[in-house]
Amino acid sequence: MVNIEEIKNLRYIESERLYLRRLDRRDSEDMYEYAKLPEVTKYLLWSPHPSLNYTRDYINSVQRFYRNGEYFDYAVILQSERKMIGTCGFTKIDKSNNSAEAGYVINPAYHGKGYATEALLALMRFGINDMGINRIEARYMVGNDASRRVMERCGMKFEGIHRQQMLVKGIYVDIGVCALTHSDFVFRFGPDGSRYAVYSGSLFERLARPGR
Repeated sequence: MVNIEEIKNLRYIESERLYLRRLDRRDSEDMYEYAKLPEVTKYLLWSPHPSLNYTRDYINSVQRFYRNGEYFDYAVILQSERKMIGTCGFTKIDKSNNSAEAGYVINPAYHGKGYATEALLALMRFGINDMGINRIEARYMVGNDASRRVMERCGMKFEGIHRQQMLVKGIYVDIGVCALTHSDFVFRFGPDGSRYAVYSGSLFERLARPGR
């Protein structure tokens, strides 16, 4: 059974270069920096943020959901700069089936450094080891090959494409699904996820590829 209290009481999740914590008002400018860009939202369900005030209002609005234990998306903080560079979290938790769906967004200025992979791995480690989740899946709009590569670097296996599954911004889009189970995680990273800890810097990108 998923231990939902673990994530309700979450303070932060730390990895080699990042940590994940709840969004708060201090993140408004950093979030707006990337959330206003059309290229960021091209493969997402939401549209670009029209103003900094819109971003502030959004962050304010999620605080109630945090307090009620209904929101599980977190700020991704780059430790070396103490800067919020994106979000990563669970978009859905299915307690009855011990499963969850993960999602992530990273500021394009920080692409190509393995941060999305590192954030997702940290989230999955917490979900499986601390929350008792058995299966974590992630979905992407077909065409977003970079997102699928992040999933596969984290050990997720491609499971197929659901044709025209979603109506997004007036267009039916195909959705790809990748997933990782508890047994997959143990095989790849060890029973306690300890092999995850060796991933850092350029070594992180090289070791996190499928088959490594």
